[in-house]
Amino acid sequence: MHECGRYLPPPISRREMLARSASGFGAVAMASLLGETLSAGLPADMPYLGPHHAPRARSVIFLYMDGGPSQMDTFDPKPQLAKMHGQPFPMEIQATQFDNNGLTLQSPWKFSRHGECGHPVSELFPHVATCADELCIIRSMTSKFSEHTNANYFLHTGLGLAGRPTMGAWASYGLGSESRDLPGFVVLNGGLTPPGGLDCFGNGFLPATHQASMLKPDEHGMAYVRPLEENLSRQQRKRALVSQLDAARSQKGDAIESAIANQEMAFRMQWAVPELMGIDGESAITRRLYGLDTTYEPTKIFGRQCLLARRLVERGVRFVELTCPAVNGDRWDQHDNLKTGHENNARAVDQPIAGLLKDLKSRGLLDETLVVWAGEFGRTPFAQGADGRDHNPFGYTIWMAGGGVQGGTTYGSTDEYGYKAVENPMEIHDLHATMLHLMGIDHTRLTMPIGGREMRLTDVHGHVVSDLLT
Repeated sequence: MHECGRYLPPPISRREMLARSASGFGAVAMASLLGETLSAGLPADMPYLGPHHAPRARSVIFLYMDGGPSQMDTFDPKPQLAKMHGQPFPMEIQATQFDNNGLTLQSPWKFSRHGECGHPVSELFPHVATCADELCIIRSMTSKFSEHTNANYFLHTGLGLAGRPTMGAWASYGLGSESRDLPGFVVLNGGLTPPGGLDCFGNGFLPATHQASMLKPDEHGMAYVRPLEENLSRQQRKRALVSQLDAARSQKGDAIESAIANQEMAFRMQWAVPELMGIDGESAITRRLYGLDTTYEPTKIFGRQCLLARRLVERGVRFVELTCPAVNGDRWDQHDNLKTGHENNARAVDQPIAGLLKDLKSRGLLDETLVVWAGEFGRTPFAQGADGRDHNPFGYTIWMAGGGVQGGTTYGSTDEYGYKAVENPMEIHDLHATMLHLMGIDHTRLTMPIGGREMRLTDVHGHVVSDLLT
């Protein structure tokens, strides 16, 4: 009893403190796990984490067709080209990449209608044609660039220069990953690095935790994913020491904090990635669906990519991009030998893409997964030389499926030759705004303060194309 008459309890020991608080450890751990899952790197002044409105799509699978497929040879038939084949092109010709412009060139492939919607699809895509009713075909896409590198930057980042965050990084920044053991943004590397290089998949001025993790569609997935240490405790001690040293130098700076977070993610991926890549448990029917039993090696490569993309979105990865495999010839960039080049590229991706759409639908995942098929631009309706097509950013075709878009529909149109968009021209900024909207993000509110202004994926442009949505 103290002289003042008030009782002061003696301090408790560490053992007593642990005994009294043990029941709360589970709640602390749960709060930590939930925090890691929900934390998306949003600006501190945002009122809450997560979407701005109810999302239609939990994830995006972006099928990047490197080089620019020809719209009038795939999903936008133009009978007028056959009537004018071999004659001088009747419209004014804009400057082209190589300025070697020949005569009007008809499509070497026939079109036929498919599905209840009656989408006309080229002979190049017999498998995708069986999914016609899932496709929302946009025939009036435009770009501001006719050269691969700048067009790739524009497609991926909304700016025709290097250094800006890619759309996958923005999705990761805004929503994070639903998986604790896998990043929010993954690129499945089929073998071809696009013109523009890895800046097409970078985080730009966003924290480094949002840059793409590159995986290859093989049994390992990525280099050095397997630990070199003899036992787990040794690796944990090394990782703890590195984190301690980093923390000692950090003043809560983004670079150090991102490095620590990336190390933690890399540690967890050592177990998650081998399990992800282990597709032996998939049924023989599923493997055939994706074309893994074909004799054409590029089909096997892209088929494995598509199968892994499905497995990634199942595990909560927000944004998955697939790059093309190398074929016997150039990527979708046929400045000559159009027929052989496009057939090789289509053969590589046709069956795997159809398999992906059907597999997602059968598992109930297509409604919540937005699939986008797009190149950086299209091709000219007149020949380059005798049997090629040059770059054409003035009107070309992409398509979307699942994730809240209207399947079995078309949007916009090009002129009778397929040269320029004449109805409902759509810009890359509109595409980005619509993709983010379907993921529950208002593209005008997902920003990062840089240099005195709020930067965003769509800059000061773009609008949601509501006509595409269900």
